[in-house]
Amino acid sequence: MRMKSVTDTPGSPAPPARPAPISGVRSLRLVLVTGVSGAGKTSTLAALADCGYETVDNPPIRLLHQIMDDFAASGGRAARVAIGVDERTHGFTTERFADFVAELRARLDLDVALLFLDCDNATLIRRFTETRRRHPMAGETVEVALAMERAVIEPLRERADIVVDTSDLSLTELRREVQERFGGEEGDGMSITVLSFGFKRGAPREADIMFDVRFLANPYWDPDLRDGTGLDRDVDAYVTRSEGFAAFFASLSALLREVIPLYRKEGKSYLTVAIGCTGGRHRSVAVAERLGAMLRAAGHAPAVRHRDIARAGSSRARAMAATKTVTA
Repeated sequence: MRMKSVTDTPGSPAPPARPAPISGVRSLRLVLVTGVSGAGKTSTLAALADCGYETVDNPPIRLLHQIMDDFAASGGRAARVAIGVDERTHGFTTERFADFVAELRARLDLDVALLFLDCDNATLIRRFTETRRRHPMAGETVEVALAMERAVIEPLRERADIVVDTSDLSLTELRREVQERFGGEEGDGMSITVLSFGFKRGAPREADIMFDVRFLANPYWDPDLRDGTGLDRDVDAYVTRSEGFAAFFASLSALLREVIPLYRKEGKSYLTVAIGCTGGRHRSVAVAERLGAMLRAAGHAPAVRHRDIARAGSSRARAMAATKTVTA
């Protein structure tokens, strides 16, 4: 869903003509980073810079087109650009920024993604308290300022291509999340993430498609498997031998092979397939790993991420999660 641009209003002046794409030069990849204050915009821009993006933080809204014109004129030397925009940006209003996003998306020389960073209020309050930073909206309390900000910026969340909830992410995990989603070379036009999670910590907000695998036999109830994770062969074997697994996985694989090309055809840039179990350490992890392997065999390049694998359990499980490479 895209917002109607103010340039469509009767009587409004026509927008200035934008440059056509240069023949033989691929589109510039543009990531617009926004979200609630304290959710990690600065850290996200730093991670994008490490991925090879040219980054610009809080430029005046009216200069967005000019900035991208300059990058386009560089002859493709800056193929990837990330721009941070929030309520501190000069000239920012939700409506004006949404209009500019729509105009940038309409340009043939740009591949635009709007990334929205979210976080729960309790975590944001703790972050502002620990850093002694003043909230940009300067309410009577941090709680009041957060409520004011959410009321202003929520429409952008609804229009974002991808939402990342940083409530439970460490800085290292946030950087990994950014690298998995935006660090690779441009491939088939859509970035796919397979995400395992535990329902007891809440469903992931960024999920586009979600499957509940709590019907499978739970390794937690086997004392020999409890401290393991779905990355272990014995746990994986236990899960995949469960009654109903084979039929479920065959149906799931067929469904995704059918719908992924349709999502791509509709122009979707990012697709997150979430697999949930109770704790997010056994069943969902095993299924997500299998699903990632299936998608790779089908010619895709998914990133596989396990949100809750190290949230509980033994030090052995946490160490395994820390060293496991989950990208394709």
